[in-house]
Formats: sequence, structure tokens, C-alpha cells
Amino acid sequence: MEGIRERKARPVSEHEQPPEDNVPSQHARAQTGWPVSRLLYTLVLLLSTVLYLFWKTNPGALIRLIEPWYDLSEQLPGVSSPEYAFLGADEVRRDAVVDAFKHAWLAYERDAMGDDEYHPLSHKGSNLTDAGGIGYTVVDSLDTMIIMGLDEEYRRARSWVDTKLTFEVDGIFNVFETTIRVLGGLLSAYHLTHDSLYIDRAKNLADRLMVAFSTPSGLPVAMVNLGTRTPIPDTGNQNLVSTAEVATLQLELRYLTELTDDDSYWKAAEKVMQVIRKAVPVPPLAAIYMDPQQGTFVTSPIRLGSRGDSYYEYLLKQYLQTGRVETGYREMYDGAMDAIHEHLVQRTPHTNFLYTAELMPERTQTHQMQWRLVPKQDHLVCFLGGSLMLGATDGGHFSVPPRAEEFVGTARRDWTTGYELIKTCMETHRTHTGLSPEIAHFRTKNDPQAIADLAPNDWYIKGSRQPTAALDARYILRPETVESLFIAFRLTGDSRYRDWGWQIFQSIEKHCKVPTGGYAGVTNVDIVPPELEDKMETFMMSETLKYLYLLFSDSSILPLTENVFNTEAHPFPIIRPTGRTAFT
Repeated sequence: MEGIRERKARPVSEHEQPPEDNVPSQHARAQTGWPVSRLLYTLVLLLSTVLYLFWKTNPGALIRLIEPWYDLSEQLPGVSSPEYAFLGADEVRRDAVVDAFKHAWLAYERDAMGDDEYHPLSHKGSNLTDAGGIGYTVVDSLDTMIIMGLDEEYRRARSWVDTKLTFEVDGIFNVFETTIRVLGGLLSAYHLTHDSLYIDRAKNLADRLMVAFSTPSGLPVAMVNLGTRTPIPDTGNQNLVSTAEVATLQLELRYLTELTDDDSYWKAAEKVMQVIRKAVPVPPLAAIYMDPQQGTFVTSPIRLGSRGDSYYEYLLKQYLQTGRVETGYREMYDGAMDAIHEHLVQRTPHTNFLYTAELMPERTQTHQMQWRLVPKQDHLVCFLGGSLMLGATDGGHFSVPPRAEEFVGTARRDWTTGYELIKTCMETHRTHTGLSPEIAHFRTKNDPQAIADLAPNDWYIKGSRQPTAALDARYILRPETVESLFIAFRLTGDSRYRDWGWQIFQSIEKHCKVPTGGYAGVTNVDIVPPELEDKMETFMMSETLKYLYLLFSDSSILPLTENVFNTEAHPFPIIRPTGRTAFT
């Protein structure tokens, strides 16, 4: 089979230098008069000194002071002049990513073919249940091989799916993870190849997962025994379900309905969204846990990181998946973004970095409920920068790069916040390894003295200086920042996003690459050389390397206006279903 091919990109034309300004003659300069020049020089020096001192003492205030003037400009943040936009391939960097994928895949294929997970340091695989696995890594990697044109590697992977993949496994699997990685991987492989093998396997898996939705509310339970087709509540978590997990199955199930004409998948997915829309509070910030029996939110933290992140991601993507006709999803998304800006978006007091905080529920001494703002942000939140920019341009339907006059309502606000968040996420890569930690904590004006004395001015990693680093300091090959860089580049053609992505890739190559094959996470991003963890997450090949490849590829490959990526980076086509009631 052939990989997805690129259009030949035209070379960037060289730009002429602007003509030099007319230079006054020596005689004209002499007539100007030195007293005026000295006065102007003194004023400029004085102003420069004042601004410098202001910046040193309170840079955040200075930035806030000039922001209103900046907003008067037609220049959008994160966008260079249109004549510098270039959407062709960067072949050297793109091919380096292909080599990295082959380094990862060939090691897995050698040591652990068919196993769910890979451990590159010990050269072995493992499965998610004692009864066996369901090929998480193989299926999660299929579309990356197709996109990269790795025909031989893909041929062997497809053969494994055809002859060895089975879901008749008497083991308990997470509904969310299995849907986004395995069902999503099968569906995207079909989208790219139209090979009916993948539809057969996808339907078989989905039918086993559907028992999870048999609750009074219609919200799916957390787990399923695939072999016995039995729903398994999460007893270790009071039978609750996470908001992100129940609201991040919709793209996959709706696309499967489109392919099979079986409405049961679509109806189950939409029922979940109906329950959430009815239950979501005002302002529409979703707590991270729900009760699947009652269909209601449970008092629990509000955050855009773990257990909350992809709920917001899929609000926008469900709207985009069906050609922007289901306005109910757009309304839910816009309402959520308004609430995020009002209640979660914060800035550091020193350098004015933008981040999203978390809200923690607490009981007062009088047993009243109150919410405490916590200045921490998961690496997972870094998806939001690109998502905001995608939403601001109505799914990439603006000019490339977008023009200021195309933005209406809150779109420019969302674009600016998205770009600022990407910058903050890149700032968290300013560690000794160049890798970003799992969790970043941000400085506030009211920090206790212990933090003020020891922490850097803007953000820090909790526990990174301890002999045994906290989990906050890990980097486990996560893709969220490069995902946002890919989207931002596609929307602007601005080379800064490619340069930032290349910096991240080089850090991964330097610190995570295992010489004998594969890649491993690090336990502490602020120690060089870092200690490696013996695990290569499946999203390394499914997401991180795929988004890097697409970042450096010609933009004709999988254009954003024709495809929507699920939360595991599996591309699905934009569909325009007929005969189904739109979610409005």
C-alpha cells in the first residue's frame, strides 16, 4: 500500500530588503542643531531607564499596561506577516521524526509484538490483564505508519491484526482508553485505507463496549470485561466515572455509526451529552466526577487536566466532526470557554505567564462549601492552546494566516489565550533536560515564604529537588504541547512553531532515546543525565511522533478542514450525516 503523499511545495521566494530611507546630507544635519538632539537623547535615555526599572520590579504590570495599546494593532499574536507564511514540508526534520518512529517501532516489534505495552530497558512487553492483551500498541500505531508511508512495517502490523487480534479476552479493560486507542486506531486505519478488515474488528470491539452504557442515566461505567461482555463499575472510586472519560467516546462511536449505519452507537454517545448538558452547573465548569446512576455531577475538583481535559476538547470536535451544523456543541463549548476565562485563567505576577488554575472544593468550619484556587497545571492542559486557536478560527476555516478582521465576538480573545498558553507550555520546557514536567506549579502574590525563598520567579516543579522526585517531575513522552504546535502551525504557517517543536524533539532524542531501541520517560526533568523509566507509552508512537511528523510535513496532508483528530491523534473524516437529528 502507498503512504499518504505530499504535494510538492513551492520554494519560499526571497524577499527584497526595503529601500533605505533618504539620508540627510552633512549640511542638513549641521543645521538641525545639537541642543535639540541632546534633549531628545536625554528624554529617550530617561524613558528607557524608567521602563527598564519598571520591568525589573514588576514586569507583569508593565505588560498589562501596554496590552490595551497592543490590542489596537491589527497584528495578531502568534502570527507573522502573511508573506512569510510557509506550509510546505521541512524534509530534514520530517525524516528525522520518521527515523525516530522506526527506532521505537522496530524495538517493540522485536521484543514485544502484540503486547499492550513495551518496556524498552528490560526488552519485554506486558499486557493490561492476566488473561492477555488486545494489541494496544499495534493498533494505536497503525495510522502513524500509514501516514509516514512505512509500507513494510504497516504490512506486518496489518497481518497481526488480521491473524492474531482478538477481543475474546476474559479480562477487564477501561472503556475510555480502549475506545480512544483501539477503537479509534481501527477506525482511523479504515479512514486512511478503506480496508474492510478494520471495520469488522471495530464493530466487534464496539459491541462488547456497549454494555458499559446500561446504566439508569446512560452514562457508561468505567470498565468492561470484553470476553464476558460484562460492565464493571469502578468500586475503588465509589462507582463514580470521570467526566472526561464518559465525554470522550463520541467521535469514535458517531463515526462507527456513519460507517455501519447502526444508530445504536450514535444514540449512546449523544445520550451522554444530553445528560451532561442538563447536569452542568452555572457557570458551566464541569467537576471531574459524575454519578452514572443519577446522571449528576459529584462535588469534586474542577480542572482542565486529568479527568477533565478531553471533555472540553470533544465539545469543539463534535461540532467540527459533523460539518459545524450541530450548534448545541458549539454553544456548550463557547459557554465553557467563557467560564474558563472568568474563573480559571490566571497570570504569574512576575513575567505575566498565562496558565489555567484548578478549583478545589473545601468545607469551612461552618460546613459551607467554598472553592480554593490552586495555581497548578498538568502537562495535559497544553492541548488547550491549539484547541482554542482551532475554535477561534471555526475549525481552520479562516485565512492562513488568519486576518484580524475575521475574528468576531470572543474569537480574538480565545486566539490570544491559546497562543499565550502555548508560550507558557514552552516555558515549562525550560528545564535542564528541555522536557516539560507532568505538573507545573505557578507563583502567586500570596506565596508562603518557603516558596518565595526557594522557587523561581514564575513556576516550579514540586519536589524536584528531593532525592526521590515527586511524580510531578516526570516526563512520560506526552504529546500535548506538540499537538498544539501542530495546530498553530497549520493555522498560521509561522515557522516559530516548527522551531519550538524541533527543540522538544531534540530533547526527546537526547534524553529519552534508548540506544538498543525504543524511548523511555524520565523520572525528573531537572536532573541531567536523567533516570529513565522502563516504559514507552503507546501515545509516543500514536501521538507525539505523529504530531511532530505532521508539524514538519506539507500541510496538504490531513488538512484540518477535512479531518478531526480524536484525543489519541487518530484522524477521522468530517462527516455530514443525513436523517439524524442534529444536537442543537
